Amino acid sequence: MAATASPAPAPSHRRSLRKRRTIVVTAAAAAAGIGAGILVLNANAASTTVDLYHQTLAAKDGWASSGTGTTGGAKADAAHTFTVSTRAQLVKALGSASDTTPRIVKIKGTIDANTDDSGKKLSCADYSAGTGYSLSAYLKAYAPSTYGTSKLPSGTQEKARAAAQVKQGKNIIFRVPANTTVVGVPGTKAGITGGMLQIQGVDNVIVRNLTFAATQDCFPQWDPTDGDSGNWNSQYDAVTLRGATHVWADHNTFTDAPGLDTSDPTYYGRQYQIHDGDLDITKGSDLVTVERNQFTNHDKTMLIGSSDTDSVGKLRVSIHHNVWKGIVQRAPLARIGQIHIYNNYFDTTTLNGYVLQYSVNSRAKAQVVVQNNYWKTSASQKLGKLFSGDGTGSIAGSGNIVNGTATDLVAAYNAANSKKLKTTVNWTPTLTTGLETSAKNLPTELATTTGAGVLN
Repeated sequence: MAATASPAPAPSHRRSLRKRRTIVVTAAAAAAGIGAGILVLNANAASTTVDLYHQTLAAKDGWASSGTGTTGGAKADAAHTFTVSTRAQLVKALGSASDTTPRIVKIKGTIDANTDDSGKKLSCADYSAGTGYSLSAYLKAYAPSTYGTSKLPSGTQEKARAAAQVKQGKNIIFRVPANTTVVGVPGTKAGITGGMLQIQGVDNVIVRNLTFAATQDCFPQWDPTDGDSGNWNSQYDAVTLRGATHVWADHNTFTDAPGLDTSDPTYYGRQYQIHDGDLDITKGSDLVTVERNQFTNHDKTMLIGSSDTDSVGKLRVSIHHNVWKGIVQRAPLARIGQIHIYNNYFDTTTLNGYVLQYSVNSRAKAQVVVQNNYWKTSASQKLGKLFSGDGTGSIAGSGNIVNGTATDLVAAYNAANSKKLKTTVNWTPTLTTGLETSAKNLPTELATTTGAGVLN
């Protein structure tokens, strides 16, 4: 595949939005000296010369701007600038995960991860072929009535399931190297269906303007010990950060559609869950900014910290100006780190069968600041269930609004629960470019400035 070069002007820190604020100075005003010497541009305004593909994260824009900042592939040369439209082209453009050469990967249109190198569509049956796995045999082998509920499945069918899962993973996982920008070409409905971007053990990555849809695991594992009644657990997040640093995820859309949870069957009395996370930040990942994305039609949305023993001193994440709508939980679930959640819009009303359990969960001594966000709730939604925790996590903050009314959500949670959230944190956010002091206009503002397809 031939590389296609893009012009490389000086990197810009501005975001390009379809709706731009313009400043008009009339001749009369200029003659009168009105506004002379004072020119204030909206933070989201953009020069007509902005090059989306070389944009870098603005100074002080969340944790990812800390230290060396996040520039992705802004320094890529022509030989490392690619435009891709197929799975095979995307794999080739990303190259080796250990190659640190700056690169820009422009995704044009929607890439179906469940295709082979020739573009042929692949099914779950293709991945299980030759492994010996069959769902009916698996269900028979590990039925709680005969296998029991005290241990994980083991034996022939479990080995076959794992082998089929690995086979699928080799096809749908895209490994992103350091110093890379992966960005959707405006106006092409750019995105990845059924795939996972894996950003593991690398530094300096930008992911923008992409729709991640229907990331599905064909081979969930039954775990009878998970919860009171067992659960089906799947692999493959739409985007996963594992030991990654300096990552900027901006203006993306995450959704299960068209494969919503309501279409999943039930086995052993539990939903056969084929979806995992939308954007998970785990295993010592650090210095991450997640902004102006849309998370919708999904259950376990964002996990920060893979366990209660994940890396102390890391997992520093800023989450701002995102829309969360039709999600069940983990917006986010935070462990250990210092997390700043500000200027987000949470629509917690039920959508397509996705019923909210909670929005923000602080556990394992997480230090979370939740500031100037807006919640829309139904009349039946209890305020004490918008937050969650294990009794060790902290949530501080102010300026949060529920249905137009300023509300102390930590107090509401603590009044209704025995495992109290701590109300003070051990840090003060300073990387807060774009922080709005009022949340009242967020529902309207974020409706047109978030998600894939906005940047141009």
